[in-house]
Amino acid sequence: MTGISSCDSCSNYVYDEDYEYYVCDINLDEDEMQRFLSGSMQSCPYYQLDNEYAIVRKQN
Repeated sequence: MTGISSCDSCSNYVYDEDYEYYVCDINLDEDEMQRFLSGSMQSCPYYQLDNEYAIVRKQN
């Protein structure tokens, strides 16, 4: 599993123009959000590598 520090490379980590900062696009439940905010989440089950090249390869 990938560590929480990898949010920058996750496809679910998107820029929110209303808040003007990056947010996780996954709707976490209350317990998951608490673990995320406290930094106690060891790995993210929703992590997906933001790899644009993989998407292009699938389209060919």
